[in-house]
Amino acid sequence: MIPLFNEEGSLKELHQQLRQTLNKMNIRYELLFVDDGSTDRSYQILRDLKRMDHHIKIIRFRRNYGKSAALSVGFDKALGNTVITMDADLQDDPTEIPSLKRKIDDGYDLVSGWKKVRRDPITKTIPSRFFNFVTSRMSGVRLHDMNCGLKAYRREVVKTVKVYGELHRYIPVLAHWEGFRVGEIIVNHRPRKYGKTKFGIGRLWKGALDLLTVVFTTRYLRNPLHLFGLWGMLSFFAGLVIDGWLAVEWLRGMTSLSNRPLFIAGVLLMIVGVQFISIGLLGEMISKTRRTEEEYSIREFVK
Repeated sequence: MIPLFNEEGSLKELHQQLRQTLNKMNIRYELLFVDDGSTDRSYQILRDLKRMDHHIKIIRFRRNYGKSAALSVGFDKALGNTVITMDADLQDDPTEIPSLKRKIDDGYDLVSGWKKVRRDPITKTIPSRFFNFVTSRMSGVRLHDMNCGLKAYRREVVKTVKVYGELHRYIPVLAHWEGFRVGEIIVNHRPRKYGKTKFGIGRLWKGALDLLTVVFTTRYLRNPLHLFGLWGMLSFFAGLVIDGWLAVEWLRGMTSLSNRPLFIAGVLLMIVGVQFISIGLLGEMISKTRRTEEEYSIREFVK
């Protein structure tokens, strides 16, 4: 499955390389291209290729929705027991597909490529390394390259994990928290041959916000009080200790509370603490009402 946006220069060459690799593997396959609202000749080229190759299927969006939307729709339409995703810019090497498939056959549910030697400018490699380091530490998923486009999925993964917004960067995290086994292999990364990158500096702050979304929805969605209640109790007891200490000093005639900003700070900490705990309790009530309809990832059902 290949999501794409304005990649007219690379599609014919990519198709040729894919056919060479997949025909050698002697397997049944489909080539699912998701045109994310391209404004160049990408769709016309795909139509021409489809006339020559019955393996090709094309999904075309009316406008550009983003990579997450393309992956989500592609996952829904994919028919294979194993789904391989890759970018259309020829930087992902199709000859890595057999290695990804073997890793899936070894028992992994999701295998992500690791571009250990990356053929990108430093303006992309440095932010990417920082992003991967922070995501790995915060999520607990020890991968070197979360956002590599070259990935292999077992069918159950693509039908379970919900991708929306900009969460395509965190699919391994979402799969891990659903209970799937996630791994990675080193893959060849090639220099960009045609066109230019579609991702700018704006993806950094979007990625940071999406990371907060992923961490919260995977760790605390079912128990929001564990997050808000913890910070609420810390804030409340910090304020209680501060005001308790000042109250003792006031009773002993050692200070006056009217000229102590620290006393006001203690009161504010207690108020904030109560608010955090209240938010957590409200979250628990909302979470409880949706648990009756909640879906769980079931690995096996033996009768």
